[in-house]
Amino acid sequence: MPKKVSIVLVGMNGYGSVYLKELLSNNEHAYITGVVDIYPNRSVYYDCLVENDIPIYESLQDFYVHSKADLAIISTPIHLHKEQSCYAMLHGSNVLCEKPASGNPRDIQEMMDTRDRTGKFLAIGFNWSFTPAVQQLKRDILDGAFGKPKRLKSIVLWPRDEDYYNRSSWAGKKYSPNGDMIFDSVANNATSHHLHHLLYLLGPTLDTSCQLKDVTSELYRANKIETFDTCAVRLHTKDEVEILYFASHAVHKVYQPHYELEFERATISYKDGGPIVAHFDDGSTKKYDDPENNKLAKLQICIEATANQHHHILCGIEAASTHVYSIKAIHESVPDIPDFPDNLMMFDQHHKLHWIDDLDKILLNGYEEWKLPSDMNIEWSKRGKKIELI
Repeated sequence: MPKKVSIVLVGMNGYGSVYLKELLSNNEHAYITGVVDIYPNRSVYYDCLVENDIPIYESLQDFYVHSKADLAIISTPIHLHKEQSCYAMLHGSNVLCEKPASGNPRDIQEMMDTRDRTGKFLAIGFNWSFTPAVQQLKRDILDGAFGKPKRLKSIVLWPRDEDYYNRSSWAGKKYSPNGDMIFDSVANNATSHHLHHLLYLLGPTLDTSCQLKDVTSELYRANKIETFDTCAVRLHTKDEVEILYFASHAVHKVYQPHYELEFERATISYKDGGPIVAHFDDGSTKKYDDPENNKLAKLQICIEATANQHHHILCGIEAASTHVYSIKAIHESVPDIPDFPDNLMMFDQHHKLHWIDDLDKILLNGYEEWKLPSDMNIEWSKRGKKIELI
C-alpha cells in the first residue's frame, strides 16, 4: 500500500470496540487519527486511547473542524447512519458504515447522491458480503454453475436478555425522540446479516442485491419493546424465487446460523462452523470457506480501497438497500405487533432472559418444512398482510 490510511472512528462502544481492538493491535496499514463518542470513558479502550494521544471528540462536526481522515467508520445508532455518513463524505472521507444502511428507505437516494457528488465510496458493513468465500460463491451463482435459483431459507436463534434491550435508549424502538426511523429489531440488527446474505446472493451483479416482489411477515415479541424479537418472513423476488427467514431473540438456547439454497442443479448449505458446501445433483460437491472466519474483511477491503484510491468495495449502498426496503415491508405487513400469549412466557431470572416455551422447536420445524408458523396452524400464529413492492 502506498501510505497508511488515517481513520476516524465514530462510535467506540458496542460494535465500535471491535474496530478499536483491531486498529489498536495489529493493523499496519492504517491508524486512528480521532475517535468520536459522547461517552468515551465507558469504553474499555479509553485509557489506551489517552495513553496513545489519540484525540477524542464529542461530535463528528468537531472532529472535522480540527482534523481530517481518509476513511470514516460509522458505528453508531441506526438513525444516525445517513446523516453521519453523508457528513463524512462531504468532508473528504470515504465511509464504512455499519449495518443496516438506515432505518428509513428515503435515506438511500440521498446517501447515493452524496457518494456520487463527492466521489467517495460508501460501504455498508454486512460482514459476510466482503469475504472471499461469499464473493466466490456469488460469482459461481452469476456464472450459472448451479442453474437458476428456486428457493432459499435461513434461520438464526440468538437469546438476548434484558440488558441487551436496556443497553441504549434506541434498542427495540421504532423512532428516535426526533422522529427519525430506527426500527431496531432482531431482523434489523443482530441477525440482519443473515437476511441480507440471501438478498445479496440473488443480486444480478456482484455489487447489488435482488429486487423484491412481495413480503409477508409474522412478527411477535416476548420483550417489552416497540418492535419485535421474533420473526418468520416469506419474501419473493421479482423472479419468483421464494425466501424464508426465521430469527428470534426470545429463545432459551442458541441455534447458530444455518441456511439452505436450492438451485436447479445443486443445493448449497451452511451450518455454523462451516464450510459452505454445494451438493450437486450428480453427487459432486464444492466447498467454500466459512465466512465467519473473516468477519473483519470489510475493514481491510475499505483500507485497501482508500489507500489505492478505488471503489471496489463489494458491498455498498446499492447492495444494502434491499435489506432496508425489506424491513419497511416487514413492518407494514404487521403494523400492530402482538405479544406472545402470557401462558407461553418464560423468564430466566438468573440470566434476565424472556423466552417462549417450544419456540425454538416450532421455528426449526418451520425451517425444515419451508413453512411459517401460520402454515403449520400454530395456535398463537397470525400471518400479516402480503405487501406488494412491484
